[in-house]
Amino acid sequence: MVNFPVNGMQAAGYIAEAKSGKGTGVLVLQEWWGLVPQIKGVCDQLADAGFTALAPDLYHGDFAQHTEMDKAGELMTTLPPDRAAQDMSAAIDYLLAHDACSSEQVGVVGFCMGGMLSLLISAQEGERVGVAAPYYGAPLGDSSVDWDGLTAKVEGHFAAHDDFFPPEAIQLLEKQLKENGNDVTFHIYDGTGHAFANEENALGTFDSSAAEIAWKRTLSLLSQI
Repeated sequence: MVNFPVNGMQAAGYIAEAKSGKGTGVLVLQEWWGLVPQIKGVCDQLADAGFTALAPDLYHGDFAQHTEMDKAGELMTTLPPDRAAQDMSAAIDYLLAHDACSSEQVGVVGFCMGGMLSLLISAQEGERVGVAAPYYGAPLGDSSVDWDGLTAKVEGHFAAHDDFFPPEAIQLLEKQLKENGNDVTFHIYDGTGHAFANEENALGTFDSSAAEIAWKRTLSLLSQI
């Protein structure tokens, strides 16, 4: 765990440095559960693959167990959007200045709520984000954002059966972004449900085959920075 400054205060996060010593910086954004061991494990996997990954603790120390879906929903819906944006931006500052980061841009990988936030921060941070890989989460409807600042290449991974982020709405967003001139591809994985890449299987939807394909695509995308 590390601390980094945000508007004169301190935020925290989990960092995993590239096993090779230095690597492209990757911002990892949590699901609605919080900064739990599974998300830290994603950072560790990225470090094993040669990246330096940082997951900011957007709930500032709080989290929900998999048996506490109501709490997870409350944590997500009460997360102040401005604070989350400031924490993510400051995390990018910290990551780009870190000795173990070799890149001038970061990649962003996010899951569920973090998938939505990965697109939000990519649009806000412009050229500082080179690529983004949202997993089963995107700004839809009232959560939509100003896309004018989005310059990152985006490759997203979505479920075919997902009441939170319906595939029809995801396809419409993909069409909109492509019409805006953005480099965007959204993969929808047949037979999968929300959180299909979370090996802890909290929702009973883990799909090892789809997760493996999505992860390989994600590593390939991140290597393009």
